[in-house]
Amino acid sequence: MPGPTPITGVDFAAVFVTDYPAAVEFYGGTLGLEQSADYGKIPGGEFETGNLTLQVVDAAAIGREFVPNTHPTAFHVEDVEATRAELESKGVEFLAETIDSGVCHMAIFSDLDGNALMLHNRYAPRD
Repeated sequence: MPGPTPITGVDFAAVFVTDYPAAVEFYGGTLGLEQSADYGKIPGGEFETGNLTLQVVDAAAIGREFVPNTHPTAFHVEDVEATRAELESKGVEFLAETIDSGVCHMAIFSDLDGNALMLHNRYAPRD
């Protein structure tokens, strides 16, 4: 069994994009996330989700090859269907019907660059 760790949480997760202004509109406008920082010198900034900061950065601006993240970042919402309907009314396309796993609801979609995102709500306790 590993010993105690000094790690107490996750401060941010990076999301690489190809069009930072469009990403600002998507994450800030469409998703309604608060933009807490805009880097200015490079096309990048930060968006708050409540418990995790998303660092959205133009990959090419920092010398990285853009490859979309295919593993979804799961956004907690109280009502997956209501939030899904709101996002669909703003033009967001979901990849499939909402999933009911028996303990949670999940609805998967992508940002403008194909980074996988998910609406998520756990409605039953973990075993």
